[in-house]
Amino acid sequence: MFTVLLISIITFIIVYMIMMLATILAKKTIMDREKNSPYECGFDPKGSARLPFSLRFFLIAVIFLIFDVEITLLLPIASTLNLTNIFSWLMTSMIFLLILLFGLYYEWYQGALDWS
Repeated sequence: MFTVLLISIITFIIVYMIMMLATILAKKTIMDREKNSPYECGFDPKGSARLPFSLRFFLIAVIFLIFDVEITLLLPIASTLNLTNIFSWLMTSMIFLLILLFGLYYEWYQGALDWS
């Protein structure tokens, strides 16, 4: 128990020292107009680089990524059918699918999937 605590404290101290060293070495001291402006192949920018981003598009993209990762978790379920008990396989698969469907219906109910 003491060994784990000691290793954790030493790890924390080393990580903290590395972060402080990186913060000190990464300071930018020269701030001029050219470094603060967006880069467009050496030309002056035609418009503002800080255009508003659609939050609805970002939300749809995040939901897509979440469900995409969950589908990759579904693929190994089919390959483990022959290796496990059919009842435990069926119960695990159904519980996982019900959780996914509950999440999908919740997002639908909240209106996050509306494109308008």
